[in-house]
Amino acid sequence: MKNLKTLLLIAVFTLGVAGIANAQKVGHIDFEKLVAEMPQTKALKLDIEKLGKTYQDEIKGMAKKLDAKRKKYIAESEAQTKDTNDQRALELQKEGATYEKTRQFAYQDMQKQQNEKLSPIIEKAEKAVQAVAATKGLLYIMDSSKGKGLLVSKGEDIFNAVKAKLGF
Repeated sequence: MKNLKTLLLIAVFTLGVAGIANAQKVGHIDFEKLVAEMPQTKALKLDIEKLGKTYQDEIKGMAKKLDAKRKKYIAESEAQTKDTNDQRALELQKEGATYEKTRQFAYQDMQKQQNEKLSPIIEKAEKAVQAVAATKGLLYIMDSSKGKGLLVSKGEDIFNAVKAKLGF
């Protein structure tokens, strides 16, 4: 009976220590902040802004030309025949549709480029997080970014370690 109590006490103590050890194998990182601070993300942001400026200039030029043509046709409409005015209205309608398609294409292209170029950056960050977690013996890494649901952050914050692993 005495041996059973001793074995039971040892088992409880061992399980308790194992539970404490597992609790300390949890870390957290603000993953959004990590990705945002990566030099590749900052370079991507500049590239997307430059592309956006290019598209914006092109679209503004198209809008100016379309507006100028519309004003000219309105001013000349009294002196033109109904057929000419109808033809001009159709022309303006087609150019307006081209303008809208160009705007939509620009937006979609910028989104596509950002997503394509951001994927490898995120992948690199994830690999660095996994490497740091393995080095530190952490079993779980929680994302402490805003709105991700981390209520208590008593685990180890590996943000700076991952930044160092990524070299920035």
